[in-house]
Amino acid sequence: MRWENLSGDGSAVNPALFGTDVVTRTFNTPEFSGITFHEVRARSIVNRVPGASRMPFEWTVNPYRGCSHACVYCFARGTHRYLDLDTGAGFDSQIVVKVNAPELLRRELGSSRWRGQHIAMGTNVDCYQRAEGRYRLMPGILTALRDYTNPFSILTKGTLILRDLDLLRSAAAVTDVGISVSVGFTDEELWRTVEPGTPAPERRLDVVRTLSSQGIPCGVLMAPVIPFLSDSPAQLRTTVRAIAAAGATSVTPLALHLRPGAREWYMQWLAKHHPGLVRHYEGLYADGAYAPKWYQRRITRQVHELADEYGIGPASPGTHRRIEVHPDRAPGTGTAQEEEPDAPHCTQLTLL
Repeated sequence: MRWENLSGDGSAVNPALFGTDVVTRTFNTPEFSGITFHEVRARSIVNRVPGASRMPFEWTVNPYRGCSHACVYCFARGTHRYLDLDTGAGFDSQIVVKVNAPELLRRELGSSRWRGQHIAMGTNVDCYQRAEGRYRLMPGILTALRDYTNPFSILTKGTLILRDLDLLRSAAAVTDVGISVSVGFTDEELWRTVEPGTPAPERRLDVVRTLSSQGIPCGVLMAPVIPFLSDSPAQLRTTVRAIAAAGATSVTPLALHLRPGAREWYMQWLAKHHPGLVRHYEGLYADGAYAPKWYQRRITRQVHELADEYGIGPASPGTHRRIEVHPDRAPGTGTAQEEEPDAPHCTQLTLL
């Protein structure tokens, strides 16, 4: 089936991106209401990051494009332009599913050209978004990574990662595995409007709590810290305190950034929900996608001071751990070995 008028505005996806063998589906269930899935057979699945020399990780796997989490600030919105799809509602509701991702990954990992480099997942869109509950691509992906003892990391807002807890444990027994959960704030009213398709912040912190109790260290990417909405000293303290209580090994703050595609959608949301802040944002982001350095430094300093106060550690951002899981030990009793903070799979979090 060819792509035709999938964005709802008369535009069409460029079939040359995936070939013409595309199947489009909708599902008559409440959790997938209004979402269209486009099943493709990808030509490759391990992708090198453009400008990799400037990045803390070089290789990624993204089984999906588009994301039903519908975070209004998502930096990846601009990538939907490459599909001739809308970067606003289209990004939230037109989801590309690379149905052959597990088998393709296994083939690429087994290639003589592959050198076993670290692979980061969740760096573009969430691999544990709602679609994963139906398509179940991650178990095959994790199994392939485990079987080839290939190091990897996952960043997610999804609680569905707990479904694959046994696979994560078995992979962590043979290779380096890094898990981080994204929780930028704990304000439920803000969450409902800015991240409407995600699990609640407290549920995400439950993921951290569960992984930690099972012997899998989990860090938190505190992102985004949203200017004027989640960045007061009291709000930062509340969030860091909750992260510490969940047992996170580290907390990495990141101020909101607004790349093209995301900027337009976010500013539209801001004008609707917080019109009095529009002028302030136009000033704060006048020089581009990123908040001024002084603002970023202030947020980082405040969060790190709070992390020290609440005893988050011993791992710091950039430190990674390998879990030694022994078959004769009960779950959660594996040992962790700290390594030097030069591992790419934790510092990758600074991008999102």
